[in-house]
Amino acid sequence: MTDIDRAWWKEAVVYQIYPRSFKDSDGDGMGDIPGIIEKVDYLADLGVDCVWLNPVYESPGVDNGYDISDYRAIMDEFGTMADWEALRDALHERGIRLIMDLVVNHTSDEHAWFVDARSATDSEHRDYYWWREGRDPEQTTLDPDDYDTPIGVDEVPPNDWESFFGGPAWTYDDRTGEWYLHLFDERMPDLNWETPSLREDLFEMMEWWLDHGIDGFRMDVINLISKPEGLPDGEDPTAIVNGSDKFVNGPRVHEYLSELHDRVLAGTDSMTVGEMAELSIDEAKHYVGDDGDGMSMVFTFDHMRLDMTDAGRWSHRESSPRELKETMTHWQEGLADEGWNSLFLNNHDEPRQVSRFGDVEQYRRESAKLLATLLHTLRGTPYIYQGEELGMTNYPFESLDEIRDVDTIKNVRAAQESGRLDESDVMDLVRYRTRDNARTPMQWNDAEHAGFTDGDPWMPVNPNKENINAEDARDDPNSIWHYYRELIDLRSERDVVVYGDYELRLRDHESLWVYTRTLETDDERDSLLVVLNFASDETTFDPPTDLAGRDADVLVSNYDTAVDAVEATTLHPWEARVYDLH
Repeated sequence: MTDIDRAWWKEAVVYQIYPRSFKDSDGDGMGDIPGIIEKVDYLADLGVDCVWLNPVYESPGVDNGYDISDYRAIMDEFGTMADWEALRDALHERGIRLIMDLVVNHTSDEHAWFVDARSATDSEHRDYYWWREGRDPEQTTLDPDDYDTPIGVDEVPPNDWESFFGGPAWTYDDRTGEWYLHLFDERMPDLNWETPSLREDLFEMMEWWLDHGIDGFRMDVINLISKPEGLPDGEDPTAIVNGSDKFVNGPRVHEYLSELHDRVLAGTDSMTVGEMAELSIDEAKHYVGDDGDGMSMVFTFDHMRLDMTDAGRWSHRESSPRELKETMTHWQEGLADEGWNSLFLNNHDEPRQVSRFGDVEQYRRESAKLLATLLHTLRGTPYIYQGEELGMTNYPFESLDEIRDVDTIKNVRAAQESGRLDESDVMDLVRYRTRDNARTPMQWNDAEHAGFTDGDPWMPVNPNKENINAEDARDDPNSIWHYYRELIDLRSERDVVVYGDYELRLRDHESLWVYTRTLETDDERDSLLVVLNFASDETTFDPPTDLAGRDADVLVSNYDTAVDAVEATTLHPWEARVYDLH
């Protein structure tokens, strides 16, 4: 029998809001907090339980808010602290919780700490960041021509680590004649968690936000915060970027996160989800749960890398539904007894899920509903990225000049300069991979700028707004939006959807993903069967012997389906069925 270990964040459906692109209230072309407030009833009608708000802190905007210059201030373009408090209250009044992005691996170079740190080698905040002297190029394999150093400075960085945004992870600072570390953009210097006073300042900042009524944190690239002693060169040529074998899941990361939990989170009912750059199931178990560092769950990315080659993120290969099934099942089974899964197929850093995993040309609506069925019937907490519930798609970018994303621009240029990316392939890859696909404005209606703004939008609106928008979706009872409502209702009504055991069936089938969810309590045994056809062709479903002929009806389906038993059948393209087994 199963003793249900309940938690609100296990039962929640989380809706992710990227503020710049959600709703603009003042006509400046950028989404803002008052705009979100205008749409709180939309979120309540959809039925979500929690909002994850991407950064709205003070920031120069190099990486769209992930470069924070003041953790306790709201960026002017987004509104004021009073606006934020009004949003918090509006959500809470409707029973919707709020979690904030926590970005503590790095700050902006405009943060007061870094401004002071770079002023002198003995400044008060010098040790809040990673500073090192350069190396003699004669003693390394590094080429001085690869680094932007002033004339007369004949040295290379302290090690060979690379930035996730392309290029070296070190920048020379001529104010003090040393190099500083940045695993992302050069204007986003990494914080040095080895400094106790830094940790104390960060913990106090987190407590400040909890005192302001938030319900938890999404922790950005949190498993990068510990760097190894001596900052050695990378040794793994297959690493996601050079040196990541040294700084991902570093030697003191669990010490730091356990301290964070004990110092800030223990005794609260907060949800925490850690974004993890690279992670195995065994490593994940060290981060989550009572026996780990206390995190509620982690974001893992194995399933998001299936369409990449060994060359990394800025490459493309065709992946199969079977690979997706195997990878996500690996995590379903691996964290079944220890930990909890985060369920997502897109976010602000990834392309639109229906463009990546579905069929936008022939079966956009059907495949969007199937992907929703998958995410809302697996074991874990589903995350809806804004517009996903409408089936929003990737944008048809025609030129690199249209791209705003610093990650895309820097990585494409680095790949071009190294010869890894042929010019003829650039735009195909950009259209497929760029983070800007997720950042085009939310499509509220079919009017100019899709009802996002009365001004000129900071990002172009997808031209398919006339056919894909919230107003039309809410008026159409067969829309993707209403299908999401149905799935969310099912999760709230049936404990088996949240807490039931996952068992994969027909494991070797190339296009069918079939699994049961089963929950046994002292009162009853509740079972569901989920059948998903990941194909643009009709596919025969022959049920497993132990299920064939079993009495059942269909609770949810993206086609008009009525049955009274589990029987062999021909499934439509991208058909999804959730059977209630009797």
